[in-house]
Amino acid sequence: MLRKCFFPPILPALMIGMTITGCAAVGPNYTKMETKAPKKWHTKLENGLSAVQSNPETLAQWWTVLGDPALSDLEKRAVEGNLDLKAAAARILEARALRTIQASGRFPTLDGSGSVTRRRSSENSGTGETRNLYSAGFDANWELDIFGGIRRSIEAAQADLEATQEALHDVLVSLLAEVALNYVDVRTLQAQLSAVKANLKAQQDIYELNLSRYHAGLIDELAVQQSHYILESTHSQIPALETGLEKAKNRLAVLLGERPGAMHQELTKARPIPVLPVTVAVGIPAETLRHRPDIRRAEQNLAAQTARIGVATADLYPRFLLFGSIGLESISSGSLWEWASRTWGIGPSFSWKIFHAGAIRQNIQAQTARQKQALIQYESAVLKAQEEVENALVAYAKEQRRRESLQAAVTAAKRAYELSWDRYNAGLVDFSNVLDATRSLQSFQDQLARSDGTATSNLIRLYKALGGGWKSLESTPNVKGK
Repeated sequence: MLRKCFFPPILPALMIGMTITGCAAVGPNYTKMETKAPKKWHTKLENGLSAVQSNPETLAQWWTVLGDPALSDLEKRAVEGNLDLKAAAARILEARALRTIQASGRFPTLDGSGSVTRRRSSENSGTGETRNLYSAGFDANWELDIFGGIRRSIEAAQADLEATQEALHDVLVSLLAEVALNYVDVRTLQAQLSAVKANLKAQQDIYELNLSRYHAGLIDELAVQQSHYILESTHSQIPALETGLEKAKNRLAVLLGERPGAMHQELTKARPIPVLPVTVAVGIPAETLRHRPDIRRAEQNLAAQTARIGVATADLYPRFLLFGSIGLESISSGSLWEWASRTWGIGPSFSWKIFHAGAIRQNIQAQTARQKQALIQYESAVLKAQEEVENALVAYAKEQRRRESLQAAVTAAKRAYELSWDRYNAGLVDFSNVLDATRSLQSFQDQLARSDGTATSNLIRLYKALGGGWKSLESTPNVKGK
């Protein structure tokens, strides 16, 4: 048994190492981007749009402004079950682990080893004896981060982690918008189907009336055939609408992490298209740029690539290490644990990449070029963000005006249909007038239903462009990547 404890004189070396690793790191330091944004949006804010700053709670759960409990329930279920969101959360766990791996480079490593060897020495160089050798011990190594290569790698890993977190936020923004868009598609198609079926019933009555009149000799066959083909034309619209409705329901199911077909029973009953709010606060451009996760992700990618220049630059300088070992060694297992079997060693070492045919400097240039690419991608993300918001603003405002015109057109078309039918019954006009009025009414009703859906969809796209939704339900483990 060991009768004493022994500690090699490594404390002074450790203190020196801790002191010199605080030196400045090589390579450029990242400076947070200050994006210049216009003071106001180019698009004229009208039809309920306002430059008032968005309420954070409203923007976080923007779908609640539509006042549809079914939609709110679907959004919550999507956050809990969507597979793309779960994959993004798993990528955060990966990035967090990679950051921890890089951070471990700041600390010494300690490895244990042991062996039992039976060896024969050469008679020409030794005694020619065969003996056993028993050994056990610990080896420690510590790289002194004098020039900051390890610190830069940690900076890069931290920025990668934050970029991955922003990527999850971006997935969440897109998911919430896509769920709402598909839900609105379902309600729009249901409204279109309802209008078509109502027209179909009215046209069936007209066809049967004309057929009875024809058999009574009151009208010719032309009116019968005209009422028949418009009836079949209307009937032909139903399969396409039903197909679109099935697809929208299937898409919703997949977005919620469920199998296609799982939403059909739940969404069988038709509901109105969600009603738009009276006003929509869109804030100013600077607020939007700060809020969008895709811009923040692009900035973190730039920060990570800036740090990697420092990692590459550190290869120009020597690497210094401290190593030490303590152990036991004996030719007999019985004496292995005795004080006399102790061994230890300590000392510094260094390595320096003196000649690598320009590879190190070329790597620095490559990392610098990648930083430039990341900067361009950041600037592109800023421009695209402004483009998306401007397009969403104009689309929302103009569709409001279009819908108002279509509402007036439907009202006029209904009256024209009633007048044409009265005149036809009075024998003042032929059936072609009724036919034209029917076509116009049906067309305007269909356009109005689609416009109602488009207006709501444009509001959803506007909230998505504003970066709405990524702060919602942050307590959900799936979203936070826990």
